[in-house]
Amino acid sequence: MHALIRACPLGVLVVAGAGGLEANHIPFFLRVSDGGQATLLGHVARTNPVWRTAGASSAALVVFQGPAGYVSPGWYPSKQEHGRVVPTWNYAAVHAQGTIAFHDDPRWTRRQMDWLTHHMEAGRERPWAIADAPAEYIDKLVANVVGVEVLVERLTGKWKVSQNQSDANRAGVVNGLIEAGGSVAAELARLVAEHPGASR
Repeated sequence: MHALIRACPLGVLVVAGAGGLEANHIPFFLRVSDGGQATLLGHVARTNPVWRTAGASSAALVVFQGPAGYVSPGWYPSKQEHGRVVPTWNYAAVHAQGTIAFHDDPRWTRRQMDWLTHHMEAGRERPWAIADAPAEYIDKLVANVVGVEVLVERLTGKWKVSQNQSDANRAGVVNGLIEAGGSVAAELARLVAEHPGASR
């Protein structure tokens, strides 16, 4: 679950606001302490009302969506055998529930930005760092955002990757996704191939 969050850090933050449930799409940096406590760190624009309406220490849900895609029944060899097949949708997701706090502190927000940027730029031949931009420019941007911190109390992983199918049907799904093309389909094919199926 931690690996999926790190690979797909754009989370949907859901909190109860003054007008009911509010959803915001925020990239999060996952920090895990030596003791195993997971914390999600991000920021929102100061003009976004969520940091005022949600209040401090409110319950929050953050949904991280991994690779997902349509599965055609035409990919199953069993379609030719008995025809008792229907379309479905495969996906991988993580739901993080916890307590949210907001930080109107430029030092906290700048540190969070440094961590997230370092994570996203890692692996690039010439990674960009916040220090590469003029300090006064960064200071102005930091002043226009508010930090978001979610102390994770519960993680739920949801992997629906054809585990209920026979090995033959799963192989058909893998081939169908690969033939469909694209990086998302390829990643979903990898997940289907890696997870045990009904025949095992």
